[in-house]
Amino acid sequence: MSRRVVIRNKEEIAKAREAGRLAADVLEMIAPYVQAGVSTEELDARCNQYITQVQKTIPANVGYHGFTKTVCSSVNEVVCHGIPSPKVVLKDGDIINIDVAIIKDGWYGDTSRMYFVGTPAAEAKKLVETTYEAMCAGIRAVRPGATLGDIGHAIQTVAHRDGFSVVREYCGHGIGTTYHDDPQILHYGNPGQGMRLKPGMIFTIEPMINAGKPGVKTLADGWTVITRDASLSAQWEHMVAVTDDGFDVLTRWPDGTGHYGAI
Repeated sequence: MSRRVVIRNKEEIAKAREAGRLAADVLEMIAPYVQAGVSTEELDARCNQYITQVQKTIPANVGYHGFTKTVCSSVNEVVCHGIPSPKVVLKDGDIINIDVAIIKDGWYGDTSRMYFVGTPAAEAKKLVETTYEAMCAGIRAVRPGATLGDIGHAIQTVAHRDGFSVVREYCGHGIGTTYHDDPQILHYGNPGQGMRLKPGMIFTIEPMINAGKPGVKTLADGWTVITRDASLSAQWEHMVAVTDDGFDVLTRWPDGTGHYGAI
């Protein structure tokens, strides 16, 4: 982490937006393949092929701190950092987060979204939709002069309203020519507290929301994070730039947001 937050100019933000667009393209491409009977290993292989052969970009996760796969695939009670595996085969009713990051001309694009496998249970559907709404609330809090606490408070307010909990161990982050940088974007907080936002900041907002309690634990593989109480967890992620009068989402999905509300 750097000791200061980098402020980007319009040309740099444009480069970050292009990287973000490419990352979002991967999530659109993989959507039709998220079906019962498909392994997360197959999804990962398709994403790798698309990134390296079609986009001609670099999969940022491969080799990152020893991670061997292209995407993180987090199914049901997996909060984040799920490792794609031939042993993890999707079944009807599952929910899955796919988190992808690419590098284009030295700039990182990082985004994730939830997918339903077949028909989800009512609680699972509600969790996914509330988590999306919470992310949007956090994004809408972004503007010059607002604080990081404003973002976190907006997110936790939506999550708590529906009886869900916010994971506290993981957060959003600054991004640009460095994958994970300052500032850290907590998904909980108090209005008016924390660093004030300035135009030119770029960071991710990526709340992880649990259906049960907020506690998590990491499995023996050193990566996979699950809920302690085995409850479902959901996450959505966008890259956002602070503009002169608000925010700019740099990872908008090409197919829009479907029935989810617009940001």
